[in-house]
Amino acid sequence: MPKHSTTIEAARKTLSAIENSAIDELLAGRIGRREFLRHGSVLGLSLPFLGGIASAVGLGAPQARAEGEPGGTVRAGIAVPGGAIDPVTFYDSGSYQLAFQTSEFLCVTQPDLTLKPVLAESWSPNADGSVWTFKLRKGVKFHNGEDFKADDVVATFDRLADPNGPSNALSVFKGLLSKGGTRKVDDHTVEFHLDAPNGSFPYSVSIDNYNAVILPASYKGDYEKTFEGTGPFRLESYTPKVGATFVRNADYWGEKALPDRLEFKFYGDVQPRILALQAGEVDVLDAIPLDVSQVVLGNPDITVLRVASTAHRQLHMRCDMAPFTDKRVRQALALCIDRSKLVDGLCRGMAATGNDSPFAPAFPVTDKSVAQRTQDIAKAKQLMEAAGLASGFDMTLTTLRYSDIPGYAQLFQNFAKEIGARIALNIEDQDKYYGKAVFGQSDWLDSPLGITDYAHRSVPNVFLKSPLVSDGPWNAAHFKNASYDGLVTSYLKALDLDAQRKAASDIQKLLLDETPVIFSYFPDLLVPVRKTVSGVPPIAAGLLLDRVSVAS
Repeated sequence: MPKHSTTIEAARKTLSAIENSAIDELLAGRIGRREFLRHGSVLGLSLPFLGGIASAVGLGAPQARAEGEPGGTVRAGIAVPGGAIDPVTFYDSGSYQLAFQTSEFLCVTQPDLTLKPVLAESWSPNADGSVWTFKLRKGVKFHNGEDFKADDVVATFDRLADPNGPSNALSVFKGLLSKGGTRKVDDHTVEFHLDAPNGSFPYSVSIDNYNAVILPASYKGDYEKTFEGTGPFRLESYTPKVGATFVRNADYWGEKALPDRLEFKFYGDVQPRILALQAGEVDVLDAIPLDVSQVVLGNPDITVLRVASTAHRQLHMRCDMAPFTDKRVRQALALCIDRSKLVDGLCRGMAATGNDSPFAPAFPVTDKSVAQRTQDIAKAKQLMEAAGLASGFDMTLTTLRYSDIPGYAQLFQNFAKEIGARIALNIEDQDKYYGKAVFGQSDWLDSPLGITDYAHRSVPNVFLKSPLVSDGPWNAAHFKNASYDGLVTSYLKALDLDAQRKAASDIQKLLLDETPVIFSYFPDLLVPVRKTVSGVPPIAAGLLLDRVSVAS
């Protein structure tokens, strides 16, 4: 018997049927090392264990990156936080970039979308994925000296899942986890009893859900005063609208941070941030929009980290309002778009092409055999004629002034002219566009035609549910389709890859036919750093600066 067979057979004896199915997929060649590690990590298998299995079949580990020297200060330029910083309610990058330095998650995503344990040591699902058990790390303390225990985890997720509270994470937890569903087993074990089975639940309590930092059970909503957490940095000072500084946590439970100190400077717009980076006033920025990337891409003192992302812009058409009640009109608008011009022109090649579903190329379960929709003006005109709109129609597209979106709106306006659709543009400030983010009080959710920005997620769950299921809180298309809802339920509860792939393929095909939302492109995330900086992890979730160093 070959040596690798002995290694694998020994490992199989310790695994469940679902865990063994991942090994079956690897041995059959249906997945590679990256997807094997990603799927196995979701099920709670350790990355060293998974790496050993992959190595046993000849798929060796990638070379580890060398770390810089400890010491010094890392200076970061970020957007001004949007109001008081509270992990329960915040939704903006300026706020969560700060929280990421001092507070921690049960687990975090890696560049290859695997999950790395942090405050959880391990996790595992029951047979149908309706209950997930997390083993918590021992010997961890909050900055205030309190021990980290299961009570803190229960309190954190009860806050986030409370339907009567202000939680921004309800977009993730509605229909997934209710208040009271997080239960203490002992001081270092919690069970998540879900509202419905879910095959990738650990992502919902990871950095992917940026509200899910673990706070003390005693938290009363005064986060800005202390930035209380278990993380590698402690608060030194915070001045609203100006900046914040953090210092290394000498009592941190894990590997101590490399920098002695972090200094964050707040900027009201992206242009001053870029000027500060060019002038050497800061060392790293949070992600910059595509439309200003050329300013730094040619600078010899700056490196731009490009991260393949699942972020996107959703162009919704209200399926309950004419002319979009007829799917032929929706299909025609999708067919009039030249996606190559969007990717190569608008995005300067730094994006992946979309195929009118949330399944981005970066998602491993995306069925790449589904035919890519391309521009077809003749077919689009035929569909318009069949829908009784050979002479076209008039419509206003409402969207927000952010990044590449106004440029996308203008290009779409020009594409639509070719099939007789006369599109007027209404480009608003973000606050006016989003409004109260509820139906009847939001231009985003009420407009018949609009474009909305969606941030990166490591799994498509939020994209599939919130904007597209019949009762989704972000269903700007007012799309109601029982078959779609059923497919999403099947996808979300699947624990094995084969079932996930089958449901994903069926969803892609259904959305191509119905076309309630156009997904034209998935732009890369661009993080600029000065050439003296090393160690910034290329993850789309945000800045983690504990392993960063700056050469003198």
